[in-house]
Amino acid sequence: MPDFILASSSPRRLALLKNIGITPSDIIPADIDETPLKGELPKEHALRLAVEKASKVAHDVAKTHPDHVIIAGDTVVACGRRILPKGESEDIARNCLTLLSGRRHTIYGGICVIYKGKEVAKVSETAVHFKRLTKQEIESYVLSGEWDGKAGGYGMQGYAESFVKRIDGTHSGIIGLCLHTTRNILVGLGVMPPFNR
Repeated sequence: MPDFILASSSPRRLALLKNIGITPSDIIPADIDETPLKGELPKEHALRLAVEKASKVAHDVAKTHPDHVIIAGDTVVACGRRILPKGESEDIARNCLTLLSGRRHTIYGGICVIYKGKEVAKVSETAVHFKRLTKQEIESYVLSGEWDGKAGGYGMQGYAESFVKRIDGTHSGIIGLCLHTTRNILVGLGVMPPFNR
């Protein structure tokens, strides 16, 4: 297999890639503006950000790493047509959890792979059904700090998993990079065999 560059600083995406036998030779986060465009739907937003991240890194390393595979991802949590913010404060986390309580929401995972000028981008979708949360459960979770930096104000790899009644989709798609979609893209581009150990 060729060398890979992960266009993300997310330790979760790095760990997920290792699950399918990929250890990037470089990690180069893409510094882009992640503000949603006016009228942009959550699915479109996730796809656009993944493409922009991969494109920026591919452009930046075009001369030094021309044969590397660039992988970028973005995770968007949506309640209906509404894009939820990342958990950047206790108030944001509290508001997100209050909104998601007892409801179904969708996690869109934008994935973009660029290899030798070829670009493939797709979006995974996972529906998550939350139990109805008590005020005490919300406050306890806010105090845990697990929400920090997480899309939608919560992280699946922690206490918040106990809030989930059902998932329709993939667990990896919630964490940050749908492995099913990612692997299919890589196999389609010929950079990964149909099965590798």
